[in-house]
Amino acid sequence: MPLLLTKDLKMNKMKDISIEKVNLNIGAGGPGDKLDKAMKLLANLSGAKPIQTITQKRIPTWGVRPGLPLATKVTIRKKKAIVLLSRLLTAVNKTLKASSFDNEGNFSFGINEYLDIPGAEYDAEIGIIGLEVAVTLQRAGFRVKKRILKPRRLPRRHRINRDEAIAYIIKEFGVNVE
Repeated sequence: MPLLLTKDLKMNKMKDISIEKVNLNIGAGGPGDKLDKAMKLLANLSGAKPIQTITQKRIPTWGVRPGLPLATKVTIRKKKAIVLLSRLLTAVNKTLKASSFDNEGNFSFGINEYLDIPGAEYDAEIGIIGLEVAVTLQRAGFRVKKRILKPRRLPRRHRINRDEAIAYIIKEFGVNVE
């Protein structure tokens, strides 16, 4: 009987939450100088090479056609994502709105000026640009839904809900959620 009690008291490692990736995104509105500046900024902030996002649809009233680069993004994973996220959270004074979290446990927020990020220096070529940050959380076993052979849906009890995500961010990064 004591073996069962000690087994129940242990935390289940499959329930541990971690950061899968951090996406940085800047919408330039079209190709040209602003898009080049945005790509340079993301390369400086993340240390990784950003890519352009290309339009798929035609919207004549907006002047959008297929194959037109409109924005740039970069994805950071593993340890670099945790370090970058802590810097980005200090840029927003470690406060997030509860509405920033979705029902799957992911969250996003915006930064008005990249100068608010610790360690980022002003570059006259770039000017002042804001960016969007999207963070994806995961648990062990989430690979099941992404694998090539026999992908499966995750059971509801293993998904990350809004409350668990908020508790994780408060505990790990000391964020104030309003």
